[in-house]
Amino acid sequence: MDNTATLDAKIVDFIARGLGHDDEIRFNELALQVFALQYANIAPYREYCNGKGVSPGNIDDWRLIPAVPSAAFRSHALASFPLERAVQSNLTSGTTGRKNRGKVYRDQGALDLIMQANGMLTRGYLFPDVERMKIMLMVPSPKMAPSMGMAIGLEQVRKQFGTPESAFLISPLGLDVNALLRAIRQAEVSGEPLALIGATSCFIYFFQACRQEDIRFRLPPGSRICDGGGYVGQFGEWTKEEFVAACTRVFSVPASHCVNVLGMAESSTNYFDNVLRNHLAGKMAPRGKESPPWTRTLVVHPETLQPLPVGEIGLLRHYDLTNRAMILGVQTDNVGVATAQGFDILGRWSKDKGGHVITYSGGMPSSKIFTTLTDYLMNRRITNLAGKYEKAKKGLQP
Repeated sequence: MDNTATLDAKIVDFIARGLGHDDEIRFNELALQVFALQYANIAPYREYCNGKGVSPGNIDDWRLIPAVPSAAFRSHALASFPLERAVQSNLTSGTTGRKNRGKVYRDQGALDLIMQANGMLTRGYLFPDVERMKIMLMVPSPKMAPSMGMAIGLEQVRKQFGTPESAFLISPLGLDVNALLRAIRQAEVSGEPLALIGATSCFIYFFQACRQEDIRFRLPPGSRICDGGGYVGQFGEWTKEEFVAACTRVFSVPASHCVNVLGMAESSTNYFDNVLRNHLAGKMAPRGKESPPWTRTLVVHPETLQPLPVGEIGLLRHYDLTNRAMILGVQTDNVGVATAQGFDILGRWSKDKGGHVITYSGGMPSSKIFTTLTDYLMNRRITNLAGKYEKAKKGLQP
């Protein structure tokens, strides 16, 4: 067994301990081992670390491991393995802009780590109370968007947590409104909960159409909504509170069942809102992202990049053991604040505007196809939504 496979096995064992453990000593040991592997195998990263006077032999704390800015993935192939062994290459999330997106590469061992980790998180934060449920996915399928990380990840969600009727709803023609309305009506009639998962922008697009025609639905108890992306973009500005309120107003889904997820190609772990998990456990806590045991998130000063105390606003820096194939530490331009359980994301740093902008913009999901579709949707209003819903109702009478 080579060094990489041995390290992957150690990380697998660490993840398998579950979401409840907190072993700082073991995390530190594994983080330093990942750093040593990446320092030895990624020449641009080694040069970057040497410029900072940091090498595996002169640090003993994961906080001292240099994090690379997310923009570095646009200019360098940052992989800890020979690229001919790559089984997946995804476009970066676009947090640094829609143009000139970079790629991240993963080998089979890294992909297995990600599937294990994010499967556990999806179970723990989105489906803790059910084995499977019907899921309608408001994103393109992996066949349509093979380089889109969100599509690839949600295909695994569909397979692992969805019923056979679960389906993707984005086609080259845009959002399949008729299929969405049929699924909603079927849930209303049957009383079986429905999960709606997709890009924040697609939900906002649909909410605006519903508002124009004053249409609302009554999804049964246990239904849930999971959105990923940002609340500011092609469809105007929405606060997170406005988005959650729209979920309740349009779908009758309570705030406790509206879960936002932060996903970035540059950092392999998905970070979920804690609201559904806490609600089902009877735990009172503010909405926020929880950091799983195999990750650490620091909030750093936007100018000095030095860590800030809990409660102070700064830039988010993620350390992620499942990033073994790439770079352990990634410095983002997302603005957030550390909490007792993890962090909350507030917006995006905007140097041109003299500071951060509280926009809660997690970036558009990557993929040229998705960007093209979103632009297409901007110029194509959903028409006769009421008539389409009435047609769905006639076809599915109680």
